[in-house]
Amino acid sequence: MEDFIKDRDVHSATAADIYDVKIEEVTKEMRNAAKTINFGIIYGMSAFGLSKALRIKKNEAQDFIDRYFYKYSGVKRYLDATIEFARKNGYVETLLGRRRFIPDINSLNLNAAQTAERTAINTPVQGTAADIIKAAMIGIHKRIKEENVGANRHLPVRMIMQIHDELVFEIRKDNIETAKAMITEEMCSAVKLDVPLKVDSGAGKSWGEAKG
Repeated sequence: MEDFIKDRDVHSATAADIYDVKIEEVTKEMRNAAKTINFGIIYGMSAFGLSKALRIKKNEAQDFIDRYFYKYSGVKRYLDATIEFARKNGYVETLLGRRRFIPDINSLNLNAAQTAERTAINTPVQGTAADIIKAAMIGIHKRIKEENVGANRHLPVRMIMQIHDELVFEIRKDNIETAKAMITEEMCSAVKLDVPLKVDSGAGKSWGEAKG
């Protein structure tokens, strides 16, 4: 949370903690490893999976995971508590209360149970991300309607596509900055979290140009 609040590069900060070095001493390779772990943890990645992803030995991968959970013990408690909740209730929830039922969480089949555990871990994170982008889309849609009441359509904006956590708009060139400010405001305030929601934006004649 501190890393997010202080606007640090989260993967570099994680690498500094795992490798026990100063953040300015983090190499590209260290950051890439930390990034893989950060995202892998969300998917319940095992030492075997991490070893394949990083092309390292399984015992080295397990050491990475152990160091991660030592530094971020709260994450480990959260993951364990999420699995325990799923076992007790048969479902997990996103931050906004959307449920996903996980019938195999107490399966006697080890593979089915392990897959269910990974789903239980992943769903509240990925599901909440989906909730947030949908809440942002609803907020933006309402703002566009408010800005364009009556005959004076002074903010011609069309929301045309969602790709995961990205939104694509068609905006008249002379309205880009006004629209960008409104869209950013709505996305950053879509859901209230203990850490800030950040938005990157770009403009261009195509989605690729805007992302570039």
